[in-house]
Amino acid sequence: MAANIRGIFLAAGYSTRFGSNKLLQALPAGASEAGTPIGLAAANHLLEALPESIAVVGPRAQKLSRMLRDAGCNTVVCKNAGEGMGTSLAAGVRAAADADGWIVALADMPFIRPETIGAVAKALRDGAAIVAPSFRGERGHPVGFARRFYEELASLHGDDGARDVLMRHPESVTLLDTDDPGVLHDIDRPSDLTR
Repeated sequence: MAANIRGIFLAAGYSTRFGSNKLLQALPAGASEAGTPIGLAAANHLLEALPESIAVVGPRAQKLSRMLRDAGCNTVVCKNAGEGMGTSLAAGVRAAADADGWIVALADMPFIRPETIGAVAKALRDGAAIVAPSFRGERGHPVGFARRFYEELASLHGDDGARDVLMRHPESVTLLDTDDPGVLHDIDRPSDLTR
Protein backbone atom coordinates (compact mmCIF):
# COMPACT_ATOMS: atom_id res chain seq x y z
CA MET A 1 0.00 0.00 0.00
CA ALA A 2 1.36 3.42 -0.97
CA ALA A 3 1.72 5.21 2.34
CA ASN A 4 4.25 7.97 1.71
CA ILE A 5 2.38 10.44 -0.50
CA ARG A 6 4.15 13.77 -0.98
CA GLY A 7 2.74 17.05 -2.20
CA ILE A 8 4.58 18.80 -5.04
CA PHE A 9 3.61 22.49 -4.94
CA LEU A 10 4.38 24.21 -8.24
CA ALA A 11 5.21 27.84 -7.49
CA ALA A 12 7.90 28.66 -10.06
CA GLY A 13 5.78 30.37 -12.72
CA TYR A 14 6.26 33.93 -13.90
CA SER A 15 2.68 35.28 -13.61
CA THR A 16 2.97 36.94 -17.01
CA ARG A 17 -0.78 37.31 -17.53
CA PHE A 18 -1.28 38.67 -14.01
CA GLY A 19 1.26 41.50 -14.38
CA SER A 20 3.04 40.93 -11.04
CA ASN A 21 3.83 37.94 -8.84
CA LYS A 22 0.28 36.74 -8.31
CA LEU A 23 1.32 34.31 -5.58
CA LEU A 24 2.16 37.27 -3.31
CA GLN A 25 -1.15 39.01 -4.12
CA ALA A 26 -3.62 39.01 -1.21
CA LEU A 27 -6.95 37.27 -1.58
CA PRO A 28 -9.71 39.91 -1.77
CA ALA A 29 -12.30 40.83 0.83
CA GLY A 30 -15.08 38.28 0.78
CA ALA A 31 -12.72 35.33 0.22
CA SER A 32 -12.60 32.88 3.12
CA GLU A 33 -8.95 33.79 3.69
CA ALA A 34 -9.08 37.46 2.70
CA GLY A 35 -5.72 39.18 3.02
CA THR A 36 -3.71 35.95 2.77
CA PRO A 37 -1.37 35.79 -0.24
CA ILE A 38 -2.65 33.46 -2.98
CA GLY A 39 0.41 31.21 -2.80
CA LEU A 40 0.27 30.93 0.98
CA ALA A 41 -3.44 30.03 1.03
CA ALA A 42 -2.87 27.30 -1.57
CA ALA A 43 0.21 26.00 0.30
CA ASN A 44 -1.64 25.93 3.63
CA HIS A 45 -4.40 23.76 2.15
CA LEU A 46 -1.84 21.33 0.70
CA LEU A 47 0.15 21.21 3.94
CA GLU A 48 -2.98 20.54 5.99
CA ALA A 49 -3.55 17.38 3.92
CA LEU A 50 0.13 16.51 3.24
CA PRO A 51 2.53 18.03 5.79
CA GLU A 52 5.55 16.60 3.91
CA SER A 53 5.15 18.80 0.84
CA ILE A 54 7.82 20.26 -1.42
CA ALA A 55 7.42 23.69 -3.00
CA VAL A 56 9.23 24.27 -6.29
CA VAL A 57 10.17 27.93 -6.75
CA GLY A 58 12.08 29.93 -9.31
CA PRO A 59 15.63 31.22 -8.76
CA ARG A 60 14.72 34.82 -7.92
CA ALA A 61 11.71 34.19 -5.70
CA GLN A 62 13.32 34.86 -2.32
CA LYS A 63 10.25 36.42 -0.72
CA LEU A 64 7.96 33.62 -1.93
CA SER A 65 10.50 30.95 -0.88
CA ARG A 66 10.72 32.38 2.62
CA MET A 67 6.92 32.59 2.93
CA LEU A 68 6.50 28.95 1.84
CA ARG A 69 9.32 27.71 4.09
CA ASP A 70 7.79 29.56 7.04
CA ALA A 71 4.47 27.85 6.26
CA GLY A 72 6.15 24.44 6.47
CA CYS A 73 7.08 23.52 2.88
CA ASN A 74 10.47 22.12 2.00
CA THR A 75 11.56 24.33 -0.90
CA VAL A 76 13.47 23.37 -4.02
CA VAL A 77 14.84 26.06 -6.33
CA CYS A 78 14.42 25.09 -9.98
CA LYS A 79 17.19 27.07 -11.68
CA ASN A 80 15.71 26.52 -15.15
CA ALA A 81 12.06 27.07 -14.16
CA GLY A 82 11.74 29.45 -17.09
CA GLU A 83 11.68 26.42 -19.41
CA GLY A 84 8.16 25.63 -18.22
CA MET A 85 5.98 23.74 -15.79
CA GLY A 86 7.24 20.30 -16.84
CA THR A 87 10.79 21.22 -15.82
CA SER A 88 9.58 22.45 -12.42
CA LEU A 89 7.41 19.37 -11.85
CA ALA A 90 10.33 17.06 -12.69
CA ALA A 91 12.54 18.91 -10.19
CA GLY A 92 9.92 18.49 -7.46
CA VAL A 93 9.36 14.79 -8.12
CA ARG A 94 13.13 14.13 -8.18
CA ALA A 95 13.43 15.95 -4.84
CA ALA A 96 10.80 13.56 -3.41
CA ALA A 97 12.10 10.44 -5.17
CA ASP A 98 11.60 8.35 -2.04
CA ALA A 99 7.81 8.82 -2.10
CA ASP A 100 5.23 6.16 -2.99
CA GLY A 101 3.22 8.76 -4.90
CA TRP A 102 2.91 12.48 -5.53
CA ILE A 103 0.10 14.99 -5.56
CA VAL A 104 0.83 17.82 -7.96
CA ALA A 105 -0.73 21.05 -6.71
CA LEU A 106 -0.69 24.42 -8.46
CA ALA A 107 0.20 27.48 -6.40
CA ASP A 108 -2.38 29.65 -8.17
CA MET A 109 -5.33 27.51 -6.97
CA PRO A 110 -6.00 28.79 -3.42
CA PHE A 111 -9.61 27.62 -3.14
CA ILE A 112 -9.13 23.82 -3.16
CA ARG A 113 -10.30 22.36 0.15
CA PRO A 114 -7.77 20.38 2.21
CA GLU A 115 -10.26 17.50 2.45
CA THR A 116 -10.34 17.29 -1.38
CA ILE A 117 -6.54 16.94 -1.40
CA GLY A 118 -6.86 14.34 1.37
CA ALA A 119 -9.36 12.36 -0.72
CA VAL A 120 -6.92 12.31 -3.67
CA ALA A 121 -4.17 11.06 -1.33
CA LYS A 122 -6.46 8.36 0.10
CA ALA A 123 -7.31 7.12 -3.39
CA LEU A 124 -3.58 6.79 -4.17
CA ARG A 125 -3.00 4.94 -0.89
CA ASP A 126 -5.90 2.64 -1.79
CA GLY A 127 -4.19 1.67 -5.04
CA ALA A 128 -5.30 4.14 -7.72
CA ALA A 129 -2.67 4.84 -10.40
CA ILE A 130 -3.63 8.43 -11.30
CA VAL A 131 -6.30 10.39 -9.43
CA ALA A 132 -7.93 13.73 -10.13
CA PRO A 133 -10.91 15.44 -8.52
CA SER A 134 -13.78 16.56 -10.70
CA PHE A 135 -16.52 19.12 -10.22
CA ARG A 136 -19.73 18.83 -12.24
CA GLY A 137 -18.03 16.41 -14.62
CA GLU A 138 -14.95 18.54 -15.30
CA ARG A 139 -11.53 17.25 -14.26
CA GLY A 140 -9.64 19.56 -11.93
CA HIS A 141 -6.62 19.75 -9.62
CA PRO A 142 -4.62 18.54 -7.79
CA VAL A 143 -3.65 15.37 -9.63
CA GLY A 144 -2.12 12.39 -7.84
CA PHE A 145 0.34 9.92 -9.39
CA ALA A 146 1.43 6.52 -8.10
CA ARG A 147 5.08 5.50 -7.82
CA ARG A 148 5.07 3.71 -11.18
CA PHE A 149 4.97 7.08 -12.99
CA TYR A 150 8.23 8.27 -11.41
CA GLU A 151 10.36 7.98 -14.56
CA GLU A 152 7.82 9.78 -16.73
CA LEU A 153 7.35 12.60 -14.22
CA ALA A 154 11.04 12.96 -13.36
CA SER A 155 11.98 13.29 -17.03
CA LEU A 156 9.43 15.98 -17.96
CA HIS A 157 10.87 19.18 -19.38
CA GLY A 158 9.74 22.43 -20.93
CA ASP A 159 6.02 23.08 -20.82
CA ASP A 160 5.13 19.40 -21.15
CA GLY A 161 3.56 18.95 -17.76
CA ALA A 162 1.51 16.28 -16.08
CA ARG A 163 -1.25 16.71 -18.68
CA ASP A 164 0.90 14.77 -21.15
CA VAL A 165 1.22 11.87 -18.70
CA LEU A 166 -2.57 11.90 -18.24
CA MET A 167 -3.10 11.83 -22.00
CA ARG A 168 -0.74 8.87 -22.41
CA HIS A 169 -2.54 6.85 -19.70
CA PRO A 170 -6.27 7.68 -19.89
CA GLU A 171 -7.16 4.16 -18.75
CA SER A 172 -5.24 4.75 -15.50
CA VAL A 173 -7.12 7.90 -14.44
CA THR A 174 -9.63 7.70 -11.59
CA LEU A 175 -11.91 10.72 -11.27
CA LEU A 176 -13.18 11.59 -7.80
CA ASP A 177 -16.49 13.41 -7.98
CA THR A 178 -16.39 16.32 -5.50
CA ASP A 179 -18.59 19.24 -4.50
CA ASP A 180 -15.47 21.45 -4.41
CA PRO A 181 -15.57 24.17 -7.12
CA GLY A 182 -12.05 25.17 -6.03
CA VAL A 183 -10.64 22.26 -8.07
CA LEU A 184 -11.38 24.28 -11.23
CA HIS A 185 -10.62 27.81 -10.01
CA ASP A 186 -7.13 28.98 -10.91
CA ILE A 187 -5.96 32.58 -10.93
CA ASP A 188 -4.31 33.86 -14.09
CA ARG A 189 -5.51 37.46 -14.15
CA PRO A 190 -6.57 39.92 -11.43
CA SER A 191 -10.21 39.52 -12.55
CA ASP A 192 -10.04 35.82 -11.59
CA LEU A 193 -9.85 36.85 -7.94
CA THR A 194 -13.39 38.15 -7.96
CA ARG A 195 -15.21 35.49 -9.98
